[in-house]
Amino acid sequence: QVQVVESGGGLVQAGGSLRLSCAASGSIFSIGDMGWHRQAPGKQREPVATITVGGGTNYSGSVKGRFTISRDNAKNAVYLEMNSLKPEDTAVYYCAAELSGSAYWGQGTQVTVTS
Repeated sequence: QVQVVESGGGLVQAGGSLRLSCAASGSIFSIGDMGWHRQAPGKQREPVATITVGGGTNYSGSVKGRFTISRDNAKNAVYLEMNSLKPEDTAVYYCAAELSGSAYWGQGTQVTVTS
């Protein structure tokens, strides 16, 4: 059974930093694109950053220049370095991974940024 687990969320003051980690385990035959999405209360889930198996990246306009996504294919892992955090970044962050041709989601990790 494939499992995707996030970690690294927490409470931080505006201007601070957090590093989110996500690792996939289980019966994985291949790995494709990976990324991070977030959902704030009362809002739709939105993509934050994605990274292809070859290392190509894409960021939403609101996080560009502040967040950095990276991956380690040998570990089936993806990371999100979050800097200069703002209160509007507060949300549950979800890891998404394309594994063996199917999409998998983690349970989410809460990020709360205070003023």
